Amino acid sequence: SCLNYNLSPEDMKKIRYLSLIELTAFYDALGVELKRNRAERVRRRENGLFGVPLTVLLENDQKKVPGIKVPLIFQKLLLKLEETGLETEGILRVPGSASRVKNLHQELETKFYEDTFDWDQVRNNDAAGLLKMFIRELPSPLFTVEYLPAFITLVEKIPKIKLQLQALHLLIMLLPEANRDTAKVSLKNKMNLWNVSMIVAPNLFIYKGKRANQQEMQAAATTAHIVRLLIRYQDILWTVPSFLISQVRKMNEAAINNSKRQLMFDKGVRKLLRRKTMERERPERPESDIPEGVIRVYAPLHSKVSMAIQLNSQTKAKDILARFHCENSRGLSQNVRSQIQSLHEVGGNIGQHCLDPDAYILDVYHANPQAEWVIKPKAS
Repeated sequence: SCLNYNLSPEDMKKIRYLSLIELTAFYDALGVELKRNRAERVRRRENGLFGVPLTVLLENDQKKVPGIKVPLIFQKLLLKLEETGLETEGILRVPGSASRVKNLHQELETKFYEDTFDWDQVRNNDAAGLLKMFIRELPSPLFTVEYLPAFITLVEKIPKIKLQLQALHLLIMLLPEANRDTAKVSLKNKMNLWNVSMIVAPNLFIYKGKRANQQEMQAAATTAHIVRLLIRYQDILWTVPSFLISQVRKMNEAAINNSKRQLMFDKGVRKLLRRKTMERERPERPESDIPEGVIRVYAPLHSKVSMAIQLNSQTKAKDILARFHCENSRGLSQNVRSQIQSLHEVGGNIGQHCLDPDAYILDVYHANPQAEWVIKPKAS
């Protein structure tokens, strides 16, 4: 899905760096110690489905489906649950037959990538059991070994929900991309909030080879509370805070200005710049002179590949998408029509920024006047 955290990998690295600084300062201001575990070294499986690191699964899956963000097996199990009834009473609580789940697990390992696995034989309780097994068998937990203490601390040491949400928001930004995307998909469901949180939470925070000791059993209610917050406030928690995006823009602008200053010291480059300046002083074609408040939007997959659009204070990303769709609907191929598309801000002081449909474009334009605007299909 295309959320506003869907920035370029380089900018997301900056978001993680900034989030750690913000989280450390936030905990310090509350008088709470930010504890972190040392990441454990685990033996990695390089192929198969269960017990394989998310990054390895995605590398294998991307050979089949370029750009995929969540492992195919995980998506398929969730889809099977939705087909067979997520609202079925006790679907995650009542286990399927242990022997059936074990046999299905073994069969999936050998047949999944050959596309010969028969999904019709999988009952809803089997799918739930396999999903929990997949999460539990991961070499490290979905919410990472490193930050597990910080997740626990935010509930045990920070009493106010509003402050808990602020800490949780930053912690989610610290997760590796594969963990963040998979966790988000796993928490989107239609079941009773309390039941889901109590049953799913242990699998999200305890992982393969880890025995649940007394302390971890006591933390079960704490982790369930975290999962309830993640589900209830997912529209807020799974997007990058605007103040962090603003900080990334400033970092990028500083890097650009620094590069320009460095270039000015090179005599050879100065000569080149003089020549380029003379070329720029030549008359330009009228169509390249875009007035203030007007953007040119590019849509390579549409029959009308670009369009100049005058912005006003109410123009949203979805308005621009609607205008392109209206003017191109007849000329679009069936394949393009079936794709969900989004408006991207590219370049300037950001690598790439997939815009929320309700984003006000004039605000983004003022924040990044050098950006290009491109309509592309949403990532899988």
